[in-house]
Amino acid sequence: MKYYGSDHAFFTMLSFIFYIYTAVICTLILIVSALALLVTFPFDRRRYVVHELSRLLVNIFYVVPPFWRRDVRGLENLEKGKSYVIVLNHTSMTDIMALYFVPLQFRWVSKREVFRIPFFGQFLVLHGDIAIERGSGSEAMLKVITKGKEWLNRGVSVSIFPEGTRSRDGEIHRFKAGAFALAREAGVEILPVVMYGTNTMVRSNRLFNWRNTIKIKILPPVPAEKVASDDQKALAEEVHDNMVAALNELRSE
Repeated sequence: MKYYGSDHAFFTMLSFIFYIYTAVICTLILIVSALALLVTFPFDRRRYVVHELSRLLVNIFYVVPPFWRRDVRGLENLEKGKSYVIVLNHTSMTDIMALYFVPLQFRWVSKREVFRIPFFGQFLVLHGDIAIERGSGSEAMLKVITKGKEWLNRGVSVSIFPEGTRSRDGEIHRFKAGAFALAREAGVEILPVVMYGTNTMVRSNRLFNWRNTIKIKILPPVPAEKVASDDQKALAEEVHDNMVAALNELRSE
């Protein structure tokens, strides 16, 4: 849907107001999160409070527009108290926000550049998310495994975009090895998550799409025994194909 004349001016102003609203609530939650981390750090090694404040931020952001919808499926595939290596498709920065609709504690693996984005970067630091340098493959892999195992051992999941970069065409492309190597080293299950609609929340002209729906499908986890025994490349291809099929299912509705 395109906007014309007075409609365009109205929706431009509406988006501008919402950007200001977003900046205000991000600033407030960021300050509260920093204070919460200072107070809770000695006894909250999982950073549970900081994570839940980010979940609150996402819900505040998403609840205001009356025609935004979210559809989360597959919650029965989650086991309370279990940590996973979460793999998900990546088409937009909105993917990071949308994962907070899934009731898990998790930490992101993200390229160093994202940590420099205003608000996003500061929240990632407070969470203890894992920053990697994309230009150094072996060093990045070592950091993913070392830091990832630390969080998994605390009962916190680790979220990775296995494609390694954002998909420009919305398709799910070939997976890199990092997520699967981490799951094998840590002895945990892999949890595939597929998102659809995250890349249509903001239009190419930076105006919000006020009738957007985000769909999230949580697939059955890959057992730790299968992660340990299967060929890593073959397992990555199997998970990739299952996620492609789930994405096509969400698209076809």
